[in-house]
Order: sequence, then structure tokens, then C-alpha cells
Amino acid sequence: MTPAMRASAPPLDAVDVRLIDRLQGDLPLSERPFADIGAELGLAEDEVIERLHELLGQGVLTRFGPLFQIEQGGGCYLLAALEVPEAGFERVAACVNALPEVAHNYRREHRLNMWFVVAAETAEAVEAACRRIEQATGLVVHRFPKQREYFVGLRLPAGAAAGQGHGAV
Repeated sequence: MTPAMRASAPPLDAVDVRLIDRLQGDLPLSERPFADIGAELGLAEDEVIERLHELLGQGVLTRFGPLFQIEQGGGCYLLAALEVPEAGFERVAACVNALPEVAHNYRREHRLNMWFVVAAETAEAVEAACRRIEQATGLVVHRFPKQREYFVGLRLPAGAAAGQGHGAV
């Protein structure tokens, strides 16, 4: 979430916090997963879907979808980073995030302050996306091909973002 989005997003209510926390894993494999989640949380299926749309529209959530091992499906991905001048950070983030090949994007407190994943069907398509980013931003995309795979179970408690938990997101 960009600082501008964070500042303009309304505070999360308790239902949104519970919904975000619940949606961070183990989505039911059923014909109506949102109805199943709604039943767990005491919500109607339509309310779960509407709240999810609102959270995405407000920028509270930037993405909702499955994570795949792309290589198992025949695809390719690459971890990449940019060194972005602070004055242009929002513009560059919008440019990077506009590419369908970019899975997610993170700001870091480091010389390489923008990190993202580029995923496509082939290594050539990944490289082409990196070149498009370089052309559009005038910045060098630092490419970090995978050497080993690790599983990191990342869950970000929504209560912390809403000021209702410990730590900060």
C-alpha cells in the first residue's frame, strides 16, 4: 500500500480485520468458498465478497489471489529490485505495478528500495518485462534468479495495520 493510499483508506472495522486474517490461507476448496468463509465468520456470502471488493478498491488490499509454484506449471519468475529516487517512488511503483507480469511489489529501507517478482510463461517474457520496466523508468532492474527455494509462511495480522494488534505492517 502506498503512503497516499494508507492515509486515505478508512480505518478497518473488527469484521474487516477478522476477514483479512481469515483470507490469508486455507481458502476452502469448494464450489462456494466465500459462503464457507462467511459461515465461519457469521457473514453472508455476498457480504464477504462486497467487503473484499471494498478493501481492494480502497487500497487496503492490493491483491487477492492464489500463490502458485509457477515453475510447476511451466512458467518462469524472477526476483527483481530497483534503486528508486524518493521523489519518483510513487510514479515508478505505478509503472511497475501496471505490468501484468509483476506479482507483487515491496518498498524496502535499503539502497535497492523497491523489490518485486516478475512472472511469465518463459524466461524470455520475464526478461522482456524487465526491459520494459527499464525503458519506462530509466532505472536498472537488478535481477536475482532463484538459486534455492524456501517456503516462508507469511501472514500479516490485519489488527496490527488497524492499530489493534502488536507491531506494524
